[in-house]
Parts: sequence; structure tokens; C-alpha cells
Amino acid sequence: MSELSKRKRRRKVRKIRAVLAVTVLTAGILLLAGIFKHLSASSDVEIKESPVENHQVLETTEKETALQIPSWIDKQIIKKDGKSRRGIKLKEVKDVVIHYVGNSGTTAQQNHDFYAGDDSDVSSHFIVGLDGEIIQCIPLDEHSEASNWRNRDSISIEVCHMDETGEFGKKTYKSLVKLVTWLESVYGLDEEHVIRHYDITEKECPKYFVDHEDEWELFKEKVRDYRIKKYTGNK
Repeated sequence: MSELSKRKRRRKVRKIRAVLAVTVLTAGILLLAGIFKHLSASSDVEIKESPVENHQVLETTEKETALQIPSWIDKQIIKKDGKSRRGIKLKEVKDVVIHYVGNSGTTAQQNHDFYAGDDSDVSSHFIVGLDGEIIQCIPLDEHSEASNWRNRDSISIEVCHMDETGEFGKKTYKSLVKLVTWLESVYGLDEEHVIRHYDITEKECPKYFVDHEDEWELFKEKVRDYRIKKYTGNK
């Protein structure tokens, strides 16, 4: 075979090999494309199912759970009447507001019964009595009618007192500290969020704590100390 014939033969073999290589490469690409398309279709199915699963979890986690009211609170929720209890839902709680009842010598039960009567358009979530008893009047997820425009984002406590000075007796004071610290633990608040009616409208309420600023600060210190001891475990 001449040298020229050999060269032609080698070129022909190279062309055949090149065609085969292109054919194999093309087949490989098509195969990979088919696999990718199949995987993509599977992914689409999973993505479509995911929002349904997430929605079901969301519905479960957003269900309201009833707050456990301590046994030392006497729960006497007044009926909805469009005045003392309007049934408006609280969206958040920013502060705990302290009031005094203003009627010297009246009991927690007497004040509760007044709120529940037909002639009242005021109320509070809690009343602390002369003997330290605590009555709940309004559910914690609703407005009370005590703190003006702050009804929408606060929990109100009315406190009974023996005389016109508005000073709270020892049993009343002790129960008030206990109640306030419990509410702080429920809503994740500290003493910066324990305020007087006075701090909202400058009304002389609670009178003794308005007339004696030092006693108000001392009260908040006692609340802080009790909160730390009771709810953080630090002695």
C-alpha cells in the first residue's frame, strides 16, 4: 500500500472515530436531560405539598391556649354588658397599671359587684382587697375600662384602701406585689412597665403613690426583688 493510501485510510478512521464520539456525547447529554427533567418533576410535586403541610402546622401552633389563673385569685368574671365589659380583645400587653378604688373602706367584693351592676361603665381586670384577697373581673385577653386610651394595651389593677390617704394596708400591699410579679412573668415585663394611672392622665391615682413618689419607687423595688426571687431563682 502506498504512503498516500495509508494517509487517506488514517484520515477516514479519524473521521469515523469523531462521528462516534459526537454520537456518544449527544446520547449522554440527552440521557442526562431526561434524568434532570424527571427529578425536576418530582421536586415540583414536593413543593406543591409543602405549603399545605406548613399551613397545617401553623393552624396548630396558633390555637389559643387558656392561661392558668393561680388558685389564690378568685375568678368572678362579670358578664358582657357593652359598658363595664365590652368584650374588646387585647392585641398586646405593654404595661400593668395600678389604681386605687377611691372609696375608702370598701371591699374587693363590693367594688366587683358595682362593676357588674347596671349603673357602671368602669372596670378593672383585678381588684385587691383590704384583707389581701384578689378578685378577677375581666378576662386577660380583653380590655378593661380603667385606663383611658391605654385600655387597649394594658392590664389594670384596682386596689382597696382604708382611708382617704389611699395608703394600702399590709395584707393588701403584699398581695399587690404578688399579683404584679405574676403578671410580669406572664407577659415578660419588668418594673419599667409597672405604671400608675397618674402616669397616663395625671389623675391623682393611686393617691398615696402620687403623693409619695418615694413610696412608689420603693414599691417597684419590692416588686423587682420578689420577681427575681420567685421567677428567676436568684436569691
